Amino acid sequence: MHAAQYRRQDGVTDVANIHSSAIVENGARIASDVEIGPYAVIGSHVEIGAGTRIGPHAVISGHTTIGRDNRIFQFVSLGAEPQDKKYAGEPTRLEIGDRNTIREFCTFNSGTIQDAGVTRLGNDNWMMAYVHLAHDCQIGNYTIFANNSQLAGHVHVDDHAILGGFTAVHQFCRIGSHSITAIGTVVLQDIPPFITASGNTAQPYGINSEGLKRRGFSADAITRIKRAYKTLYKSGLGLDDARREIAAMTAECPELQSLVDFLGASTRGIVR
Repeated sequence: MHAAQYRRQDGVTDVANIHSSAIVENGARIASDVEIGPYAVIGSHVEIGAGTRIGPHAVISGHTTIGRDNRIFQFVSLGAEPQDKKYAGEPTRLEIGDRNTIREFCTFNSGTIQDAGVTRLGNDNWMMAYVHLAHDCQIGNYTIFANNSQLAGHVHVDDHAILGGFTAVHQFCRIGSHSITAIGTVVLQDIPPFITASGNTAQPYGINSEGLKRRGFSADAITRIKRAYKTLYKSGLGLDDARREIAAMTAECPELQSLVDFLGASTRGIVR
């Protein structure tokens, strides 16, 4: 690695730690302390924020914006065209926030005009090897995707969710905050917040108690979330009635509001 000069589209010359074998196309906007490894390829519409490190042979293309202090490992492909036959070359985007770790062979595609036009990854996420984010996926903050987690198009994953290895998520599904899936889970419907899900197809197996403890939920809040789980899955109530029962619990457990809101917004139905 050594310092190399390049010229941005606006004519300003910057210095960044770019290996001599890397290709940085004219127009790319790269902060002066970004590191780019051997044989990496950076497209002309890419912007990379301060402190980010790009590994060897990484390919970052399309209209891609990457924030600060990300660690992007070798052989990733970020910002390529969506795997959607309707895509006709529109300038859709990939947006990656700050402090994410993106391991080997991850593939994140840009969005489509049939949705928001952008695929997003928030802040402080941990993406292990071979993770795939298809077009228009919206990923929050502090998530963990274990090896080979695969998301089809238009999937939303909320903050602090964890996907076990080889989890596969159907298009348009939503994964709620603080939920967790086991290895090899196949998700065809929404997973509500706090839920542990497993199987092909995914079924609920209680709440993510250990994860809630680690994130500072009180013992009382966890007990009340367990009670809400029983209302949702063990009481025999229909979904609307269960949601009303849980809504009444929010006065004493505000943490349940995210579950109430999630159930009200679900369009694919929930795992049950």
